[in-house]
Amino acid sequence: MNLSESAEMYLETLYILSLKHPEVRSVDVANYMDYSKPSVSRGIHLLRESGHVDMADTGVLTLTPKGKKEAKAIYERHVIIADFLMHLGVEERIANMDACRIEHILSEPSFTALKTHFLEDIKKEPKS
Repeated sequence: MNLSESAEMYLETLYILSLKHPEVRSVDVANYMDYSKPSVSRGIHLLRESGHVDMADTGVLTLTPKGKKEAKAIYERHVIIADFLMHLGVEERIANMDACRIEHILSEPSFTALKTHFLEDIKKEPKS
C-alpha cells in the first residue's frame, strides 16, 4: 500500500516513540512532531482505518504487524540516508532533516542501490 508522506511520518514517529516508551498516546505523537492534537487525531484515525495502528480504550496506540513492518522500513530508510549523508560530511542535524524529506520520495530501486553500495563501501573502509 502506498501511504502518504504524512501517514509515513506518523508511522515512523509511533515506531520511534515505541522504542523509547512502553506506552504511546496521541498526545506523545503531537508533542514529538510539534503538530496540533486535532491533526494527529485525524492522522491516527486514518492509520487505524487502514489497519496500521490499533488504539486501546485507554488511548494507548500500538502498531499492528502491518504497521510495524512499514514503520521499520521507513525508519531504516531514514537511518541509512542520514548515515550516508553524514558519511559524506553533512552535519548530523542537517543530514537528519534532509533524510526526513528524501526517505519519502526516493524510489525503492534507488534506495536499494544506495543501501547496498553504501553498506558495502563502509565494510571496505579501513578501521581507524
